[in-house]
Formats: sequence, structure tokens, C-alpha cells
Amino acid sequence: MANLADEYGTDVEIYIKALTTTIHAGTPSGAPAKLHDLLEQLGLERHEYPMGAPLYIWHTVPEHLGADEQKHMATRAIPALLLAGYEVTCTPDVFNEAAYRQAVHEDRTRAVRPAAQHPAPASSPSHSAPARHTP
Repeated sequence: MANLADEYGTDVEIYIKALTTTIHAGTPSGAPAKLHDLLEQLGLERHEYPMGAPLYIWHTVPEHLGADEQKHMATRAIPALLLAGYEVTCTPDVFNEAAYRQAVHEDRTRAVRPAAQHPAPASSPSHSAPARHTP
């Protein structure tokens, strides 16, 4: 079964499926389990076809969310996917610039916080140079 990620050679394609309002996050055939796990951690729902022996796996934004919330969630997933090293494409009808900027800011803040919480170890005392005496 072909999909957009296979067709375009990307790791994740985020788009609204034709003739629906469902936001999909398509991954290429044989995508690593860690990519699927990350998409689930980011709040997307996993789907498989056929059931039991997946030949095709995709993710969707939960449909119980409103349209703006769905776009917000899909867009907020992009920075985490990029930081994990994946190539991501998102169609303009899904992408929300404000949500993206907010997610980037939060990811940067999270990256800085652990460093602030763990101060650098105290350096070992250095031997000072002998004092100079001037005549």
C-alpha cells in the first residue's frame, strides 16, 4: 500500500486526508518502531491495516478535538520530530505558526532547564602561583 511518506521520501507527512477532516501523520513503509512510539507520545493515535499483521501503519490526531485543536496538536509535534532527527513535511492547511513557535520555545526551555538544575561540579582547587615579592 503506497503512502505519501513513501512517495516523497520523508519520515512523516502531516496532512488532511482527501474528502475528510482527519489529520494524518503518514510514515514510510517499514518505519522504525521508535518513530511510531514518538508519534504516540506526542498524542497521535496509531492505526494499522490489516489488524494483527500490520502492513500499513499511520497515525491521526484524535478526532474528538476541535479542528483548531487538531491543527495545534499536529503542528506542535513537528519540533519534537525534527529534534529526534526525522524529516517532516506538513501541509499549509494544517500548519499553525503560533503553535509551532510555542512548541519550539518549550523544547528549548526544557533543554536548558536540566542543565540549570545540575550545576557543574566544583573544580579541584588549583595551586596558586607563588606570590611575587618586589624589592
